[in-house]
Amino acid sequence: MVKLVALFTERVVVTSNVLSHDDLFLPEPEPREVRYTVISVDDHLVEPPDMFEGRLPAKLQALAPRVVTTDEGAQEWEFDGQRFSQIGMAAIAGRKPMEEDMEPARFDHMRPACYDVNARVHDMDINGVWASLNFPSQITGFCGRVFSRASDPELGLAVTQAWNDWVHDEWWQPHPDRIIPLGLTYLSDPEIGAAEIRRNAERGFRSVTLPERPHHIGFPSLFSGYWDPIIEACVETDTVISLHVGSSGGYEGPADAPNLQLGSTLFGQLSLSACAEWLWSGYPLRYPTLKVAMSEGGIGWVAMLLDRLDNLVDRSGYGRGWDERPADVLRRNFWFCTLDDPSTINTRHAIGVENIMLETDYPHGDGTWPDTQDLIGQVWGDIPAAELRAMCCENAARLYRHPLPPTVLPADK
Repeated sequence: MVKLVALFTERVVVTSNVLSHDDLFLPEPEPREVRYTVISVDDHLVEPPDMFEGRLPAKLQALAPRVVTTDEGAQEWEFDGQRFSQIGMAAIAGRKPMEEDMEPARFDHMRPACYDVNARVHDMDINGVWASLNFPSQITGFCGRVFSRASDPELGLAVTQAWNDWVHDEWWQPHPDRIIPLGLTYLSDPEIGAAEIRRNAERGFRSVTLPERPHHIGFPSLFSGYWDPIIEACVETDTVISLHVGSSGGYEGPADAPNLQLGSTLFGQLSLSACAEWLWSGYPLRYPTLKVAMSEGGIGWVAMLLDRLDNLVDRSGYGRGWDERPADVLRRNFWFCTLDDPSTINTRHAIGVENIMLETDYPHGDGTWPDTQDLIGQVWGDIPAAELRAMCCENAARLYRHPLPPTVLPADK
């Protein structure tokens, strides 16, 4: 099985007795001027050590994921006989650049906003971010793969539900206007997984994270029919399927390749492959209201894909057979997100401005915190205000059914 953590190998771990807080962190930033209303559709929460306490049935509570400290002073998750290191999963927002790229090895090596929602809203205010959708981090595998593959299916489902309950109670409910609730589901039984999607939707969840390419992590492929109950539950409840890059493992390079550099370089290729497979699975054709959001893959490849889909119909004929043009289905059923894409944002009209959303990727290394506002101005400043409002917040608000503030920026000039 390909492990998601392969994307993040070759990092150096430091322990709390080596570097002080002042050694690790930059000075606290001042709040940025808000010129654009921003909804970030790809951020991450870091599961806190007490996430699962009291949330599982009594007979299973002792088997819940727990944080342990190694002899070297690092903190790791332990679950189902496995250890999951690099507890912060690139949670480096606000940390000083170092000669070597060091992952947080302890919770005190990262900003509290990584795992505390009140601190997160504070950091969102610094960055001028109105609302945020948050994916899981290390212990779940971005899409719940770790829990769904637990040796005891009852335990795997209970932990999945506990994660969702914590997100509902502790992450979303304290700030419902600022957080867009995203859940996990149980992947090893599609009927149970569909029931969990419905349970979450009934209490307000807007999205579920699923694996990009499930056959890469030991599940049946999108073409097998296995996923029908989960897709039907998403359509029935208007739950957006969020496909995070790397949720089915990273780029499989040669054994002697620099995996971190190569894997992160090819994020767009991962999203391109996943998007094509989800399109040709036929689910978007069968379910015209199905909503699929591609997360952290950028938009540079999307116009190319649309061109290719048109060529498959008009030139080679390889793409014929549907009553609708595949490119039209893509534009109808898929959304894409970007940090900035300065060289390819000019393809936005080919993609559809209404299909593009913004991410800040807090607190990861690619993230733009605390300078998202300045970055938008620098790389998108010449784009008309109406298009900026659409890409920065209005498309996301419509897709995830999330409220906007009374005033949406930028105003028309």
